[in-house]
Amino acid sequence: MPLVTTTEMFKKAYDGGYAIGAFNVNNMEIVQGITEAAAELRAPLILQVSKGARKYANHTYLMKLVEAAVIETGLPIALHLDHGDSFELCKSCIDGGFTSVMIDASSKPFEENIALTRQVVDYAHDHGVVVEAELGTLAGIEDEVNVSAEDSSYTRPEDVQEFVERTGCDSLAIAIGTSHGAYKFKPGTDPKLRLDILEDVEKRLPGFPIVLHGSSSVPQEFVKLINENGGNMPGAIGIPEEQLRLAAKKAVCKINIDSDLRLAMTACIRQYFNAHPEHFDPRQYLGPARDAIREMVKHKIVDVLGCDGKA
Repeated sequence: MPLVTTTEMFKKAYDGGYAIGAFNVNNMEIVQGITEAAAELRAPLILQVSKGARKYANHTYLMKLVEAAVIETGLPIALHLDHGDSFELCKSCIDGGFTSVMIDASSKPFEENIALTRQVVDYAHDHGVVVEAELGTLAGIEDEVNVSAEDSSYTRPEDVQEFVERTGCDSLAIAIGTSHGAYKFKPGTDPKLRLDILEDVEKRLPGFPIVLHGSSSVPQEFVKLINENGGNMPGAIGIPEEQLRLAAKKAVCKINIDSDLRLAMTACIRQYFNAHPEHFDPRQYLGPARDAIREMVKHKIVDVLGCDGKA
């Protein structure tokens, strides 16, 4: 089975009241951990690559890793560019075999966002590739995306219909309370999704797939494990997973997950080296780290996304 676009995935997810996991990948063990979990649970899958990951791992290496995952699992897998910041980057990924790209012009004025998104959509659709766009800006840091809390903004529902109609985008990322990175909300706060905004958007765009970025929940057991093994991470919490599951039952068809994978992997490696400081074979610590990612993804597929058995 070749790589697929998200078109059919999202239609089934919207109608079925679940979401597809979009998991960021950077190396072989991460790809393996994610795809092994999805294969075990027969879940459709989006593997996504940021600009920074593509620079780190090299486009060709990442393509071959994802192609190997398709061969090994037989799953419907889409390969997606996460937070593309220019037409040139999106074009390079489209020309290089990606089946989906995101153009993130959300930091630009409304008309500039529309113009750049439309440019990417025209090129992508001519090449059979789908496009995700964004309205509203999430706070937080993820690779080269860095937005302060003061500069973040919720999506304005009254803008979404015009934006989608004028750009022709295939899915829309909106800002309703999630945030990028592991350093999210301070303990003692009560983070909540603005489900009222989501419901308003859903009414204005019936049947249209919505995307949530920054949707890792920052499990405190991994933060604690990192700190117990030489780390120095401040406590943080994310949006409760039950709220994400509610969003997946509505119009949200794609939920992005990255920080939880990084935390699981890093916590496992730190714990391993603390217990075995004499070991130096990468297989000895990357193997357990891969297993930790697999278990994290299985949890997300079943308890948050609800897409197990939907492949």
